[in-house]
Amino acid sequence: MNRTALTRAALLAASIVLVSGAPAGAQDAAPTALALGSKAPMATTKMKTASGKNVSIADVKGAKGTLVVFTCNACPYAKKWEERIVKLGNEAARKGIGVIAINANDPAVNATDDYANMVTRAKERSMKYAYALDATSDIARAFGATRTPEAFLFDAAGKLVYHGTVDDNCDDASAVKQPYLANAVWAVASGKAVPVAETRSIGCGIKFRAAKSAS
Repeated sequence: MNRTALTRAALLAASIVLVSGAPAGAQDAAPTALALGSKAPMATTKMKTASGKNVSIADVKGAKGTLVVFTCNACPYAKKWEERIVKLGNEAARKGIGVIAINANDPAVNATDDYANMVTRAKERSMKYAYALDATSDIARAFGATRTPEAFLFDAAGKLVYHGTVDDNCDDASAVKQPYLANAVWAVASGKAVPVAETRSIGCGIKFRAAKSAS
């Protein structure tokens, strides 16, 4: 391999690390993403929330739909979108959409992703919905979630109608041209079809906890 090819290979490897938010090989093999039309997996599994309560996705289900967002405390992408997610989540919760944010990251990888910091962020951002800890990362695996943030929106019948990113500009809220998640949420709240059902999630790779081997 010549020097030019080596340089290109090195740049490609670096870009993969930047997108995933973790060194290559540090994460599980990418799970299969939940298909549109599917029901929420592990919906009755209880998780500890930043408020100290134990709730499941089924517990927060709204009359008009349910929004599940995988996020965390440390990821720069999650931080950039966090204010928008919280605003949308708080508004959606008042309009019949159940909302839950889930942190599936292993704090052994980044201590900022621990439960104590979840409590702090929920208070600082005035989250009016549950911010829950996926203590095994198994719920994230079941959803096929791989990024933070990554949204899954279910309609009143419990079927997945939107999966993907928040919008088309994480850096500048005023420059957003395609508010994919907001459009989907308000369509579901109004009983209408979601205009764009699936987009590519952009963010840090989820830092999965080690899967327990079968005994």
